Formats: sequence, C-alpha cells, structure tokens
Amino acid sequence: MHPSATALRLAVCATLMLAAPLRAEPANTAPPAAATKTAVLPGDDFFDYVNGDWLNSVEIPADRSGWGVGNALIEDTNQRLLKLIEAMAAQPTDAEAKKIADFYASFMDEAGIEAKGLAPLQPLLQQIAAIRDKGELARALGGTLRADVDPLNATNFFTENLFGLWIAQGLKDAEHYTPYLLQGGLGMPDRAYYLDNTPAMKKLRGQYQAHIAATFKLAGIADADARAARVFELERRIAMAHASREVSSDVLKANNNWSAADFARKAPGLDWKAFFASAGLGEQKKFIVWHPGAVVGAARLVQSAPLETWKDFLAFHSVNHVSSALPKALAEQHFDFYGRTLNGTPEQSLRWKRSLNAVNMAMPDALGKVYVAKYFPPESKQRLQQMVAKIVDAFHARIDQLAWMAPATKLEAHAKLKTLYVGIGYPDKWASYEQLAVTPDDALGNLLRAERVHTQQQLAKLKQPVDRGEWCMPAQLVNAVNMPMQNAINFPAAILQAPYFDPQASDAVNYGSIGATIGHEISHSFDDQGAQFDSRGLLRDWWTAADGKHFKRASAALAAQYSAYKPFPDLAINGQQTLSENLADLAGLAASHDAYRATLAKPSATAEADQQFFIGYAMSWREKAREAALRRAILTDGHAPDKWRTATVRNMDAWYQAFNVQPGQTLYLAPKDRVRVW
Repeated sequence: MHPSATALRLAVCATLMLAAPLRAEPANTAPPAAATKTAVLPGDDFFDYVNGDWLNSVEIPADRSGWGVGNALIEDTNQRLLKLIEAMAAQPTDAEAKKIADFYASFMDEAGIEAKGLAPLQPLLQQIAAIRDKGELARALGGTLRADVDPLNATNFFTENLFGLWIAQGLKDAEHYTPYLLQGGLGMPDRAYYLDNTPAMKKLRGQYQAHIAATFKLAGIADADARAARVFELERRIAMAHASREVSSDVLKANNNWSAADFARKAPGLDWKAFFASAGLGEQKKFIVWHPGAVVGAARLVQSAPLETWKDFLAFHSVNHVSSALPKALAEQHFDFYGRTLNGTPEQSLRWKRSLNAVNMAMPDALGKVYVAKYFPPESKQRLQQMVAKIVDAFHARIDQLAWMAPATKLEAHAKLKTLYVGIGYPDKWASYEQLAVTPDDALGNLLRAERVHTQQQLAKLKQPVDRGEWCMPAQLVNAVNMPMQNAINFPAAILQAPYFDPQASDAVNYGSIGATIGHEISHSFDDQGAQFDSRGLLRDWWTAADGKHFKRASAALAAQYSAYKPFPDLAINGQQTLSENLADLAGLAASHDAYRATLAKPSATAEADQQFFIGYAMSWREKAREAALRRAILTDGHAPDKWRTATVRNMDAWYQAFNVQPGQTLYLAPKDRVRVW
C-alpha cells in the first residue's frame, strides 16, 4: 500500500464481512517450548515455531477465505458496532443516528427486497437500453465514474467502472487537489486473470463468463449466453491495455499531466467533453492520468466496439456491482463466483454482517464517531502517542547512524519525520452525511445515493485547500496507513486494542506487535515509493546519486529475497510487487526494536526480552488462508502473505542472538547477506 490500506492487516472490503464469533486471544508473554508436534526450530520456520499450535487447531470459518488474529478482532469490533446500531434503532439520538439505523434496516429487510424483485433495477437498465449512439454512451460512462480507487494510500486499483477516480493533491503540487484517472472496467481482479494462459486461469475465465450469463438471466435480460460472450471479450480487450500490478505501483510512471483538451488528441474515440460533463468534471482543466495506456486503449474500444456490446457491458456491471442490495438469487450468484470460486469461501456471511458492511462503506465516519465515543478511552490514545514518539525518535537515531547517507539526504529525512502528521484513533474532523437521503425500505437506492454523495464530497475538494490532516480510513477499521503525499499516518481506534495493543501485556509484546505496525507505517515514508516524496509530500528526488544507488541496491536484495519464496510449487511471491511493504516491515520492526530496547532498565540484559519482542511480532501475523484466496493475494496484493512477512526477522541480528539461530537452519543468513536499509 503505500501502505496498508488494503493494507496493513486486511483489505478494506474484506475487513468488514465477518465470520462466526471468535475472541481474539490475548498476547502470550512466554515463548512456546514446542510450537508444533514436530518442535520446529525458530531458525527453520519462525512463523510455525510461534504459531504452530494455533495453525494446527484453528478452523477457517465457512464464510471466510482466511482467518487470523486480525479477523478475530474484526469480529469483536463488528459485534460492538451491531449493538450500537441496534441501540440507535431503538432510540436514535439525532438525525445521523437515524440514518445509520435506517440504512442498516434497509439491507436487513430481506423480505422487502424479495417482494420488490427486479423492480428497483429497472430504471438503471432502462437508462442503459435507451442509449442511442456513442455520444450518449460517453455520457453514460461518465455518469458511472466514482471516487472508488486509491493508488497510493490504499493501493486500491480496482473498479468495475471503465475508469476510477481519485482526488488528492498533485504529485508535484502540494497546494491544490487534482483528479487522478485510473484504469478500470474489469470484473475480475487483474489483467492476469484475462491474459495468463495457465490451466487455472483458463478455467477461471470460463467460470467468469458463466457468471456473467447467469447474472443476465437472473436479471431478466434475454440472450444471456451471447451477451455474456460479448461482455467477456470486451473485458479481455480492455485488459490487454491495462498496466500490470507491478507497473501500477511505480509512481514515476503515473505522473502524466493532461489538460482537458489533451484527452481528445491523446486518447481519441471517446467523447471526452460529454464524459467529463456527466462525471461532474466539466470545468476541470488539469488531470493526472495514472494509466495512460489503459485510458488510450479504452477510448479506442469505445469507438471500435459495437454500441450494443457496450450497453451489455454497462448492464452487467450495473447489476453485478449492486448485487448486495438485490434479491437473494442475484446476491448468491455474485457470492458463488467472487466468494466460492475466486476465494474458495464455502458459505456467504450472515445477512447482518453484510448489512453492517454496507453501512460501514456508506457512512464510515458516522459509525466511527459513535464507536470511538464508546470504545476508545483517552488513556489508550495517550499511551499510543508515547509509543509513536519513541519510535519516531528511534528513526531519527537510525538516520543519524547511517554511514552511507549524505548529510543533505539526512536533513530531508529528518524533516519528513519532524513534519509527519500522526493520527491516533480518529480524525480531527468527521465527514458529514447531511446530504445523504436514506430510506429504511430502499436498499438499492440507499447504496447508489451513498456512492454518489461520497463522490460529490471528493469532487468538492477540488475547490478547497489541501487538508493534510484528512484521514483515509474510518476509526472502526482494523488497519493502519501511510499517506505519502500528506506525509501522514493513521492508526484507527479499532486496531489499537488487544492483541495488537494490549494495555495488560508487556512492553516487549506491545512493541513487537503494535510497535512494529507503527514503525511499519512510519517507514513507508522511506520505502521505495515513500522515499520519492519530500517533507511537503511532493514527488521529488531528494537523494544524492550515491545514496540512491545504495538504496536501490539494498532494495533489490530484499526483492530478490522475497522472490525466492514459493508458497506453491508453481507460484512464487513477486518481490518487486511487494517491495514497499517488505521494506516497511523490515525498517519498522528494526525501529520498534530500538525503541523497545530504550525502555529497558538494563539494556544489556536483552535475550529473554528480545524473545518476547519477536514472538509478539510473529503472533501479530497469525493467519491461515484458503488456497484460492492465497493464490489471488500473491497475484494482486502489494503485501506478501503473513507467514512470509514474519520471515523478515532473518535480517535482524538481534533475532539470531535471541533464538540462537545457527548456520544450516532454513532462515539463516550470513551477516553479509542480511538486508540492511534504514
């Protein structure tokens, strides 16, 4: 992610669709004598050494594609949120509380949704059917543009709409918000699903086309099979113009400044004036095109592909996108492909969990404000602020000690730390939902209106000064994030509880867990992407040539280390794709370890304390995933799977000393081969 918004622990969309209630276990304070029946050595597999008993005993709930300590904490958090909503429904305290309760009620009203059948869909489908020419098609496509992607903070590149919109400050303009245009238009997670010729991908393509046809049939649309074939072929051609996940992460390739007039010349085939007018961007003069090749390719397809094919494309994605608010047959069909087939999840989540997910996506700050008031005590915020201060100090010290870094580069690195905005728990300002109309018996209408209001709020920023304290995560999300252009980090309240942060646990465990998370987010300011932004958040090379060369060499070594990991015989981790997160893991863990050692009364007596620290780290990454979900994550996620994130300990000298790791053991690296960056 940059960060961790799909991030650190769990991706946003998956975060709120929960499983059967389980309690997050408290952090252990004693090292396991034998974590598995085979008594694996920490130097052979540290993840299994710490988590072996848990891995052998835990069962992934039927409605989940994976399970771990983060999932358990999410479950607890959502049980709390459910009780808050039920209380608001019984006695709403204000207009916003009533909207929350009504929004939730509209999705819980399964009988009402079934009784309405396909009627709520008809206005959408009729508008699409009425499109008469490519000019009207351009207006229809523009009308679907939503602020639903975030390439830097959340590393979220996915949208079913033809393009995705992100509003943020300019890459080289810290004073003004700018609209970014990203590639979109696919129903499967990435171009690889359309273009890779492995047997597994070929099978998925057939299953996806069958899903398109089934969706058409359930929506009452004739000639479903023929239409599905046309939609799939159009998406395949769109995918051919898409950038890869690795290229998408290269911010230097994203800095493409286009004027409004440039689009007709650089990307002919689409009536851009009509598109932008319909999207609410008719007066905008400047854009940044993150994926120019995809924009050019999509515009060319608007011109060349038959109008009826594009209408089929719009009809399918209109239904597919809102399936959660439609009758059970359509919702189940959507889950059958995206849950069972793509992620290997056997059962759909209970309805209350899906309804809660809908509220969280529609009114995140409204629900977060209520959650914080009830469940985030001021003393937790104060203690976390103290930990952050110590870890920031550790980063300052580590920078000073870097023999390879020039004084000028160090000066800017220190400046980034001094101006870093650290948000703990919740934002300074909450978003307003005054403009959102909510009706307790209109799930589909509520969903669509909420998306439009969110996009309108984002578009309104184009006429406002840049707010460096703006959050991109709700307080009730179990996650954390670094925002490089704001030079800011957010730690939502929901992650600041056990087992990540446990007021009753030792400092060793807390620094190994939440401390490493804090260090992770801070260090994103200095990873392969964050290091490209200066203290004002501007895309600028503030490194000397020699410093840049050293950093790239060390980064390449870490990328190679991760590319050597093969979770499956036929599928390895992409070390370049996951490099930002791997750099942040390593630097963050090292800084948190320094900060922890500084708290010890006798810094020399560290062996047992360091064991607790590293065990706390490994426990924070407990995760078990279904094979389909793990394969999808390896192909599309900017994070390495949790087991291999834990393996970064092999680059730290203190880990070897704490666990007596010896040559010949699987994770052992000779001192000269241990990656050292910050």
